[in-house]
Amino acid sequence: MEEYVLAAIEQNLDGLVFLEHMEEEISAAHCTWLSEDDFDLFFKEGRRLQEKYRGRIEIGLGVECGYNPAAAQQLLSRLKSRQWAEIGISCHFVKMKDSKEHLNLFSRKKESVEKMALYEREEILTLYFESLLEAVQTLPGTILCHLDAAMRFLPDIHPTHNQMDRIEHLLDRVKEQGMALELNTSGMTIRGEQFPARTILEMAVSRKIPLVLGSDSHRPKTVGAHFNTMKNLIASMHLP
Repeated sequence: MEEYVLAAIEQNLDGLVFLEHMEEEISAAHCTWLSEDDFDLFFKEGRRLQEKYRGRIEIGLGVECGYNPAAAQQLLSRLKSRQWAEIGISCHFVKMKDSKEHLNLFSRKKESVEKMALYEREEILTLYFESLLEAVQTLPGTILCHLDAAMRFLPDIHPTHNQMDRIEHLLDRVKEQGMALELNTSGMTIRGEQFPARTILEMAVSRKIPLVLGSDSHRPKTVGAHFNTMKNLIASMHLP
């Protein structure tokens, strides 16, 4: 964590918020989220860094909660048990009716991509957006994360007309809940455009939904990546 803090200082950022992953009752080959014991260590180290770098950078300790409809109450209980700087809402895994394991919609691993390719894209994305909608209305989220990034490692993934209608409905609920929308710069490397795409950003701007920059850094060297590009994009959209 300290390497990320030092990278943020080098980038002249005023602050950063760690969003560590929380999942519940997910059946998957690879665990990519923290246990409660892990979160204890996360907060212990985070508080040490907050004290060490006080006056140099603001450090927030948050969570990115991956929504599982079958475990909504467990997730709510875990979220309420701690004080978070931010609560990001996402959905990384979905359960198809004929599958014992959850599909990881955000994995670049060959086996994950091959499993996703077995299903109709429309079917998976419909389940994904329905899960996000339920999550926004169920969990005490403050930020909706990487909205259109699901299945990003399959070729030619674009929301259909029906999916865009779902996204508009989802953004309406985000507005009602007083949440922000993450402008995730990892998309610049993956597809040459941030998550979400400009069309969706314009929908958010028209609703006066706040935007929050996130670099989705899984390595210290990507902290703050493409933030200047995003600032120019935001300026071009004539935000207040």
